[in-house]
Amino acid sequence: MKINGIHHVSALTANAQKNVDFYRQILGLKLVKKTVNQDDPSMYHLFYGDEVASPGTELTFFEIPMLARRLDGTNAISRTGLIVTSEEALTFWEKRFEEKGVKKETASLRGGRPALKFTDPEGQQLFLTVEPSVQDGAKPPVHDEIPADFAIRGLGPVELTVAEADKTISVLTSILGFTEKAREQSNDGEIVTIFESGQGGAGTEIHVIEKAEEPAERSGRGSVHHVAFRVADAEELEKWHDKIAKAGFTNSGVVERFYFKALYFREPNGILFEISTDGPGFTVDESVDELGDQLALPPFLEHKRAEIEQRLVPIK
Repeated sequence: MKINGIHHVSALTANAQKNVDFYRQILGLKLVKKTVNQDDPSMYHLFYGDEVASPGTELTFFEIPMLARRLDGTNAISRTGLIVTSEEALTFWEKRFEEKGVKKETASLRGGRPALKFTDPEGQQLFLTVEPSVQDGAKPPVHDEIPADFAIRGLGPVELTVAEADKTISVLTSILGFTEKAREQSNDGEIVTIFESGQGGAGTEIHVIEKAEEPAERSGRGSVHHVAFRVADAEELEKWHDKIAKAGFTNSGVVERFYFKALYFREPNGILFEISTDGPGFTVDESVDELGDQLALPPFLEHKRAEIEQRLVPIK
């Protein structure tokens, strides 16, 4: 049993069209699946990734129209990393963000790697980080304005800000098998403890910051809903279910998501963790060339297609 890194990160948006405009047109990610929240099919669930929807590249969004803005605080996934493969790519993005009016900070170091913090139009907090290696079979998303060598290649470290770091760290290390890699002080004076899983690398890391005196985050647009961790297959996921249950965590049991199987539970500071299988993947119902073109529904929602489509605002 082994966690192989970050599977996906799911966040919240109040406007699916504006979300696509930013993540597809500005960041150049591929919309690899346009579907719905399976627990509430009245809302979109958008998945962005690399050109072939490789595991570990998906940043996803639930659309909740009229959602209030997030109020910063603890006990939340506070920033999501995205990978580029060189410092030249980071320089390209710094210039592109200036040209496109994207709010950013001065490039700095995080976990020993050059990093560039920025926010999307709804205040979603992200950063680009340099990781030269990418997984086998992954391909950069195709975009007219972004050279393949500079494209975003997948998910990087996920940052957690919590009130009681020891409790979260115990789950990461004792339950999920992460190992501590480093501890450093950020430019803001925050102490960041870095953990890695699997073979290591930016796409396997969780960064933990403790802010004991701050109130909890009020979720809203720009918030992250959950982080999912990669495991090989359904057989292994069942073993993780047994381990999580025996450790005393209330959990969802194994949930069939059609594109993958998932298990959900909350760590002691209240952040929602998911463990998900790599397969069968997003090409189970669409070819690579068709990904994201049409509304995709899992078989158990297909009989409701007309009703679901009627309630959704079309995305261009």
